[in-house]
Amino acid sequence: MTTTAPRLGTALARLLILAAALLGTLLAGAAPASAHAALTGSDPKDGAVVAAAPKEVNLTFSEQVAMSADSIRVLDPAGRRADTGEILDLCSGSIVRYGVALRAGLPDGTYTVAWQTVSADSHPISGAFTFSIGAPSTTSVALPDRTAGGGLVGTLYGIARYVSYAGFAVLVGGGAFVLACWPRGASVRPVQQTVVRGWLTLTGATLVMLLLRNPYTGSGELSDAFDLAGLKSVLETKTGAALTSRLLLLGAAALFVAVLFGAYARRTDPKEKKDLAFGLGLGGTVVAAGIAGTWALAEHASTGIQPGIAMPVDILHLLAVAAWLGGLTVLLVSLYKAPSVDRSAIERFSKVAFGSVAVLAATGLYQSWRQVGSWSALTGTRYGQLLLVKIGLMCVLIGIAWISRRWTQRLADPKPAEKTEETEEAEETAPAEETALTEQTEAEEAEEADESTGATPPAETTESAATASTTDPERAAQLARQRAAVATARRKRERDADPERAGLRRSVLTEAAVAVVLLAVTTVLTSTEPGRTEEEAGRGGTAASGPAAVPDRPVDIRLPFDTGGVDGKGIVRLSLDPGRTGANALHLFVERPNGKPLDVPEIKVALTLEAKDVGPLPVAPDRIQTGHWSASGVQIPMPGEWRIQVTVRTSEIDQTTIEKNVKIG
Repeated sequence: MTTTAPRLGTALARLLILAAALLGTLLAGAAPASAHAALTGSDPKDGAVVAAAPKEVNLTFSEQVAMSADSIRVLDPAGRRADTGEILDLCSGSIVRYGVALRAGLPDGTYTVAWQTVSADSHPISGAFTFSIGAPSTTSVALPDRTAGGGLVGTLYGIARYVSYAGFAVLVGGGAFVLACWPRGASVRPVQQTVVRGWLTLTGATLVMLLLRNPYTGSGELSDAFDLAGLKSVLETKTGAALTSRLLLLGAAALFVAVLFGAYARRTDPKEKKDLAFGLGLGGTVVAAGIAGTWALAEHASTGIQPGIAMPVDILHLLAVAAWLGGLTVLLVSLYKAPSVDRSAIERFSKVAFGSVAVLAATGLYQSWRQVGSWSALTGTRYGQLLLVKIGLMCVLIGIAWISRRWTQRLADPKPAEKTEETEEAEETAPAEETALTEQTEAEEAEEADESTGATPPAETTESAATASTTDPERAAQLARQRAAVATARRKRERDADPERAGLRRSVLTEAAVAVVLLAVTTVLTSTEPGRTEEEAGRGGTAASGPAAVPDRPVDIRLPFDTGGVDGKGIVRLSLDPGRTGANALHLFVERPNGKPLDVPEIKVALTLEAKDVGPLPVAPDRIQTGHWSASGVQIPMPGEWRIQVTVRTSEIDQTTIEKNVKIG
């Protein structure tokens, strides 16, 4: 009885449709380029009304960012620049804070703060908010409706990212498949074309990303892709250096491909071929790891916690993906276009794929912990949801790979010597089909000749008539179709005679289709803000929540005051360290408008958590020196949005109370 190839059936089709629908739902609501760094605070905060114009506007981020001279702009109600254009580096320890100095003598009204920068993992971020001096007013400034990294340029850049990952997988995985699994494949034309196209794809995508990098992180205008000044500035960034390094490494990869499909394919001496294979394997691994490192050094792995471990792990992850999916692609091409594929090669690739899955599981588990950090982030953030989709697709892919492995084992089993009844029947039927088609063709030719002469031609002239009929273009086309039908029948007979190989083709094709979707999810994940960062930013607040605290980061606020008396104007700078529940150190700095210390007779602080009816909790700081007051052991009993009230007395009769709300974790 003939073994028939099991079809994956409608169950798998429905599963793939469900996964695609879920993926589409998640991607439809995704921001164009969510990034690693997030704005966690600002001073003044969004919507704040301050009594006097601040000296500066500062922004606090969750991760390191790259600031340029135009990253922070403050616009007055008429749309004119109100800042000096001087970026202030206010970073201290783990606090990432930058500011911009404001011009002196700013009038009352509503001011707009627009900012745009690039996070340490190469993704652009931007935003805007307003604050008012004195009282709110109308403003002619319109907040930007386009996020950084969006629009047509963002779409093209995202496509180039996906294509670059695919090209890398085919180039590295295809080369590994030939060297480790099927050395004879180095001389097979379809295999050569597939690997070379992988190199061309990765090279072209890298060039496109390099050209689009300037508008992607800046104006968003496609025409700026050919701005030489912008390209020069891109080359000076970490991402620009990574893309340039990738192009240089691709030059070395081109040499590897030339030797693999040239000298290596032509070698006949077993010892020489083995020595050359060792050299190609060693050199190819170094080049492949270097290309993978250009992603690790410029994206998520290079920032956040444990970057020294995360970058090598990311390189291993990318190499395992390439070995599996790239090898799968070359195997699929070989099964459909190559005359034959050695069964031993398929068996060896099965072992390589199994090892790749093991590496992917280990490195993926570490990356998931590092980027997600908690169960709530796994289900409550977009990164976590995409990660769940990726895990589901991986499970489907492993299931299909298991089916492919079964077909591989069947290919390895020895064929029975005797023919089955069905095989014999197919072999006997096929010549009959070909004979029938030939006889039909000859009969039609004879009939046409008979009609044209009006008499029955002699038997000896039948062959010449048939030959003459082929000069007719219409008749020639008909004969070509008939020959194609004969060839199709012959190929079908060959496929039916080898059901194991046919089943392997179907399972590998399905595996490759799922891999395409999986690669798309992976590409989106690399440009999505990790769940750990998103949750941390949510706890610390957004641009609208002002200078909110996050764990192990002090609360720093500025409170302008005016008691109305002589020398009654100034600013109180308050710092609460570490800015979380438990004991905190409180520091107060009282300054004149010109920034010099101001000595005041008395200053008091009160803390109130209205949501829980806690407080006010009085704090009596001690005077340390002129303009500096301090208190230790200030207890914050629980997290929440606390109102900090500061009472400043500048004379016997002149005093005022100023306040600000902050979130304390």
